[in-house]
Amino acid sequence: MAVPQRRTSKTRKRKRRTHKKLNAPGMVVCPNCGEMKLSHRVCKSCGHYKGREVIAEPAETEDTDTEE
Repeated sequence: MAVPQRRTSKTRKRKRRTHKKLNAPGMVVCPNCGEMKLSHRVCKSCGHYKGREVIAEPAETEDTDTEE
């Protein structure tokens, strides 16, 4: 069984682990509404992508209860 002959130094260990980290997602400002959104994706707040409305905003309808 392989056993290291020398202890791994802190510097060598940290150099190896430099890529093990979380990256922030690529966020951009939506040109239509000004909200932050992921790049190359449809804006969640207004539904626009590349200057076009891709997802129509849900129309606000009031609940009309029919009483008999």
